[in-house]
Amino acid sequence: MPHVFQPSESQSQQFDLGAKSIEGRLAIATLVLGLVSFVATFFEGGHIIASWAGALGFGVGLYSQYVSETTTQRSVNIIGIVAAFVGVTLGIARGGFL
Repeated sequence: MPHVFQPSESQSQQFDLGAKSIEGRLAIATLVLGLVSFVATFFEGGHIIASWAGALGFGVGLYSQYVSETTTQRSVNIIGIVAAFVGVTLGIARGGFL
């Protein structure tokens, strides 16, 4: 019963995004697009970048979430999707895509 209270070495938690796989790259792209979209909302005239990067990040993030393989990828996807959603929403509210 000691294995219940202490995880084995194969079950230990590691931050492995798998950046060499396509799923890892999609997760990184989602996070970057989401952060660009969110940060762009703080600048005057950044609504265009925020709107486009947010819409693209939201779409890429949903697909990335669909094909993700690890819990770390899924966590990064959720952070990126939320940031992209907030960025595109604020971008549209402040002037839209054009």
